[in-house]
Amino acid sequence: MTRRENAPLVCAIGTTDPWNAAGLGLDVRALAECGARAALVVAGVSAQDARGLHALHEIPAETIDAQFDALADAPIAAYRIGALPGVAAIATVAARLRDVGVPVVYDPVFGPSGGGAFVDHAGVAAIVRELIPRVTIVTPNLEEARRLAGLERCDDVETMALAARTIVSDGAGAALVKGGHLAERALDVLFDGELRVFEECRIDATMRGTGCLLADALAAALANGQSLREAVAKARAYVRDKIARALELGSMRLAD
Repeated sequence: MTRRENAPLVCAIGTTDPWNAAGLGLDVRALAECGARAALVVAGVSAQDARGLHALHEIPAETIDAQFDALADAPIAAYRIGALPGVAAIATVAARLRDVGVPVVYDPVFGPSGGGAFVDHAGVAAIVRELIPRVTIVTPNLEEARRLAGLERCDDVETMALAARTIVSDGAGAALVKGGHLAERALDVLFDGELRVFEECRIDATMRGTGCLLADALAAALANGQSLREAVAKARAYVRDKIARALELGSMRLAD
């Protein structure tokens, strides 16, 4: 792990979760574990738990802008984007990330695993049109990849590869389509100009926040100067270790 005083600064942009099982609270912890310091831009405040999303407050665009302004002098080495609630937040973040000159990792969280939505159809269209072209790598799960790519299904290696290629054709530098919800196989598909399939034995466990953890580990590795493929391998290993060691807390299984 990088010594804290020398650790690069990663700006996490997204939404809060009361449990810190996902969202910005988990980002701060995971980035520290992966050798980075965190700066935050809050785009939304959620009330969610294992049963789903109960309430969502969208931070006004001018407040999001002001947070970026407050970080103008920060030596940000990478950005990590999570849930952006609504078209205004998506457009504001996309505008602020134009030509930043550092890696941008985007985990397109469309809603909590327990149910509910952060974005609607118009939000997904805004993501594809405005945000995807600003991003170094996008890390969607199967449903997110299907919606971003406009596919009828995304549930095997072939359709995962098609989704990844489509997302890159829309302007992303790379796409890592996560297959953790596949019924029989545990595999991810990376397209960064070349196609690579990662497949390992399935861990017989579930945990909230795996997408957040992967994006955090990716952003920290890129901020520390690792190549994209090195960062992907390191992030996948980090998440698998977290799943294997997760803790039961109340009604949820969370990262330790």
